[in-house]
Amino acid sequence: MATTFLFDWFVPCPRGLEAPLAAELAEIGAKHVEGSQFRTGKEVPGGVHFRGSWAAGMAANLHSRIASRVLLKLAQGPYRSEHDIYELAYQQQWEKWFSPNETIRVDITAIKSPLRSLEFATLRVKDAVCDRLRELTGNRPSVDTAQPDVRVFAFLTLNECTLYIDTSGDPLFKRGWRLDKGAAPLRENLAAGILRLTGWTPGTPLFDPMCGSGTFLAEAAQVALNIAPGVERRFGFEKLKQYDVNAWQKLKGAALDAKHAARSSRKDLQIYGSDISGDMLDKAYSNLERAGLPELSLKQVDARHMTPPTSEPGILVANPPYGERIEVRGRGPRGELREPKNRGRDEDEEAFHRAQPDPADQEFFISFGNAMKQRFPGWRAYVLTSDRKLPGMLRLRESTKTPLFNGALECRLFRFDLIAGSVRNRPAAAEPTADQAPATPDANE
Repeated sequence: MATTFLFDWFVPCPRGLEAPLAAELAEIGAKHVEGSQFRTGKEVPGGVHFRGSWAAGMAANLHSRIASRVLLKLAQGPYRSEHDIYELAYQQQWEKWFSPNETIRVDITAIKSPLRSLEFATLRVKDAVCDRLRELTGNRPSVDTAQPDVRVFAFLTLNECTLYIDTSGDPLFKRGWRLDKGAAPLRENLAAGILRLTGWTPGTPLFDPMCGSGTFLAEAAQVALNIAPGVERRFGFEKLKQYDVNAWQKLKGAALDAKHAARSSRKDLQIYGSDISGDMLDKAYSNLERAGLPELSLKQVDARHMTPPTSEPGILVANPPYGERIEVRGRGPRGELREPKNRGRDEDEEAFHRAQPDPADQEFFISFGNAMKQRFPGWRAYVLTSDRKLPGMLRLRESTKTPLFNGALECRLFRFDLIAGSVRNRPAAAEPTADQAPATPDANE
């Protein structure tokens, strides 16, 4: 296959991270792909388009820390019914990409589609793929919704259908190193995107006082040591006929060399973490080791009693354990054992209780906010939460708030510029408006 042929690619990401992803893809193109083989495209809600060679697609899979998947666009056409979608899918040369021996899975997402059933539309795409391969080869591929060899994505708007073939396989936030995790883990690509939003750069002190299984720490350390996020995992493109083995070996070989160099690095990363749970710190140590990272400074400390790890101000980043996550840790803010809130409740009752502030949680966050104000002057703090009332509980005034999604959970990333004493009188920034419906393929799973 000629490496100079340019394909159309779409790279989905968590909502709110489109701009950081576009910047990252441009960096990947400049560093790992010949200039003529990569052209940046436009940002859309939920992802970024670009044109690039097959090598560019492989490089995006290997090096993107923020992407959820890398999808190759095959076709786009108008539709009025499921039959039109079937015809568009049937016309594609699936036999050039995979054989009937591979298992497949089809997923469809839509915005403003007039079709009554997306399940039926999904079935028609699957039928079209299987019918074409059976007519050409005499065999049809089997469906495997759990671990398919090949994933096909369709995206429907009001009157257009776009077909993609996935080149990632498992979602890209699955790096391959996090086997030990907490009850409500932060996705790795969201953590990497948040680090970009904070403006953190290697050499600046970074502190996570509620580090859990170490996601922020691992993502930051891999950035500092130039370790590719996908260096230890497999990808969907390895099962496609267009797989360019030589180009891939060159890309992965360079990434492996960088990881091996990182293992012997003596660089002072200035990346620090703490957590109240010794069990979570054990998981963090295990994850950092599997990620090929040198040992970082981790301490068992209650976040209410935290102190700056360095004399130089830096960036504090946290995804606080509250509600169920505090209870999963096993003890409340005073150290007492706590029962899970949702025991014996139905979904509606649980949703009501989640909306009600827990007095013990409020006490915890007041103390945490006081610790930031009193002990971290000059630092910038970034706190990710699904609770929009968190700034009030912290008794801090946010300077910015950015809507983000951790999977399907809508969150806010609050920024607090910490100065000595109270900052309650500082004006709050206006909250950006988030679109209610995704405008791109929901390929984050």
